[in-house]
Amino acid sequence: MLFFKKMKGGKLSPPIVSLSEIMWSWLGAMFGIMPIGFLNYNLFNDTDFVFIIGSFGASAVLIYGAVKSPLAQPRNLVGGHLISAVIGVISYKLFYPFPWFATAFAVATAIAAMHATKTLHPPGGATALIAVIGSDKIHDLGFLYVLVPVGVGVVIMLLVALIVNNITKTRKYPEFWF
Repeated sequence: MLFFKKMKGGKLSPPIVSLSEIMWSWLGAMFGIMPIGFLNYNLFNDTDFVFIIGSFGASAVLIYGAVKSPLAQPRNLVGGHLISAVIGVISYKLFYPFPWFATAFAVATAIAAMHATKTLHPPGGATALIAVIGSDKIHDLGFLYVLVPVGVGVVIMLLVALIVNNITKTRKYPEFWF
């Protein structure tokens, strides 16, 4: 059956990554997440602000570990998160009595919007989902969630990516801006 034949695969696994590439990915992720974590746990810990969200970890994998991927480029990083954050907040506000629907609507609509705007960034789906399933601290932010933590967080991570990914001769970031 053709349906199951498609699942066979057939291509080779990518080659192993060099130790240097692993080191630069580690450094980027460390210095990209550290300032966001510092702000979250030291400056905003006793406030209603949240400065770090789970989808930033997935973005770190892309922008520090897969720097050539179209999904890791600045347009995708920033646009994907911001668009998805707006959609997530709207989904929560419209459908919060039906969380099972709000979650699915947020993620599906975020994917569609990212495709339509050429900003597909897989962690954006998580950013939309977090706006719906997040804590009361997240829900209380409302549309401020789009700016803090999402907007400020992705700008910090982008600045670190621009520095770390261009220090070495073997990396170049970004591949494109728009």
